[in-house]
Amino acid sequence: MPALYQPTFVDAVLKETEFTKIRDLLYRIAGISMSPAKKPLVASRLAKRLRHYGLASYNEYLRMITAIDGKKELQVAVDLLTTNETHFFREPKHFDFLRQHILHSAKSGKVLRIWSAACSSGEEPYSIAMLLDELLGNAPWEIVASDLSSRVLEKARMGLYPIERIPEIPRHYLSNYCLKGTGSQTGTLLIERRLRERIQFMQHNLTESPPKIGQFDVIFLRNVLIYFNPDTKSKVVSRLLPLLNSGGHFFVGHSESLHGVTDELHAVQPAVYLKS
Repeated sequence: MPALYQPTFVDAVLKETEFTKIRDLLYRIAGISMSPAKKPLVASRLAKRLRHYGLASYNEYLRMITAIDGKKELQVAVDLLTTNETHFFREPKHFDFLRQHILHSAKSGKVLRIWSAACSSGEEPYSIAMLLDELLGNAPWEIVASDLSSRVLEKARMGLYPIERIPEIPRHYLSNYCLKGTGSQTGTLLIERRLRERIQFMQHNLTESPPKIGQFDVIFLRNVLIYFNPDTKSKVVSRLLPLLNSGGHFFVGHSESLHGVTDELHAVQPAVYLKS
């Protein structure tokens, strides 16, 4: 008996008009400007959602996520389009500066507060936490870590990473703050609970006013400004600066600059700024 015909779902082609709508939607929500070169990335990241729902076009998916009851799937789409690659101890010179110029001069008894304002899946705040725990000992410190993506924040809170990330972490930090998975967790690396509990993770859209989370001595806003146009970049920085203490430091990625963005900060070394 011949087998029944099974239709095969063919991935939809992302039309230029559809890409423009998605790009405009992402800009309105997150302030992120996508160049035409990002069209293949948008198509590949959202194609799985079209397959999941059996949709024949990106326009159908757009109608779904912009409907009144589509907020949950809209968050999924934003998560997929804004997730960026990151590493432990990325841009090591920043951690050298933090060690040599900020932590060694931290005032005894004063709580040192650091905000990782685009923390992605958590590698940056955990790297900072390892350094703070090592150098400050029992002195008080706090780290707030935020990101637009709820999906990567869930991963960050777990503190569970592929074992391939081991080379990114200095050996003495591995032995002091990381656990190697065994049994069903073989092939993974887990950040120690004591360190995980020292970080407050929260969802925050940088294009919106920051929540009431207090003042900070250091703000890390690395490798995210490159996705904003000049106007949005200025607005994002201007929203964060009131939360940075006088004499506090502001870190951006080495491929980024605050030249022409604000006059409240002055550079002390590449990609590190001081608020006077």
